[in-house]
Order: sequence, then structure tokens, then C-alpha cells
Amino acid sequence: MNVGEKISLIDVLKKNFGFTSFKGNQELIIRNVLAKKDTFVLMPTGGGKSLCYQLPALILPGTAITISPLIALMKNQVDAMRSFSEEDGVAHFMNSSLNKASIAKVKHDIMEGKTKLLYVAPESLTKEENIQFLKKLDISFYAIDEAHCISEWGHDFRPEYRRIRPIINEIGNAPI
Repeated sequence: MNVGEKISLIDVLKKNFGFTSFKGNQELIIRNVLAKKDTFVLMPTGGGKSLCYQLPALILPGTAITISPLIALMKNQVDAMRSFSEEDGVAHFMNSSLNKASIAKVKHDIMEGKTKLLYVAPESLTKEENIQFLKKLDISFYAIDEAHCISEWGHDFRPEYRRIRPIINEIGNAPI
């Protein structure tokens, strides 16, 4: 799908997620992300935040990088995305739970253009080998999920969160 074309977000929403309408400000947020603008989203649990980056990831060229501190959440999000897609590699995660063969499969799918959404732990994002790999990609945008963890548990919760901006600058700037 060409982003320049007038697209019906409702059609994309229904086809990919089975919903016939957006909740609250989701459509406005999604249009902002599609316009490649930095976007701050604050919603309650269950408010539909994930859709605000998942749907644009499917539409925009390249791969969206979602930074999340929670391995279980990454797995749930990837499983959900795959359940809606015909392409098994549409979403992947890269974190400490994967062995080398699994990481190689993830990287292969990304390089083949199959993967629209890659979930990474902050620690995975900061590994030099991953930085070098991500530099090769067309990154549509970055989503920083569960950022409230920093304010709830303090800046020492995951020190890698403080390195996200410098690493994004090193990998290649894209909207956040």
C-alpha cells in the first residue's frame, strides 16, 4: 500500500485487526504517525495504544521498531499480530529469550522485507551487533512502549532507557 494514496484506515483496520471503528483518538494518533511526526500517546491500560503503532507499521514502508521492557508482552504482541496476518514473519521480537538460530531467522525475515514490526528490549537495542544490523534497515518509526515504567520505578529501573535517544541517533533518525 502506498502511503501517498488516500487510504481508508477503517478498511485497513478491519482487514488486519477485525475492528470496524477506532477507539477515542486512535485514528488521529495513527494519522499523525503516518505523517511521520513524533507522537506522544498516553492512554489507560486497554485503551488501544498498541494499535496506534501496529496499524501504521503495516502501512508504512520499512520496519517499525518497538522498544519494550517486558518479554512476555513482546511475545503476546507478536502472537497477536501473526494471528491477523497471512505472513508469519510480519512481527518478531529480539531479546535475551532467543538463541542464535532464532535471531538469525528474525534478521533474515527483516532483510527479506517480511517483518513490519520488530519488538526489542532496551538491552537488545544497545548491543553493538544489533545497532550495526539496525543501521542497515529502513526504519519507519520507533515506538517506546511501557515508558511509564521509568516514572513508576525510577530512572534506575532499566538504565538502557536513558540510552535510547543516542542509539536512535546512531542507528538512523526516524519519528518516535
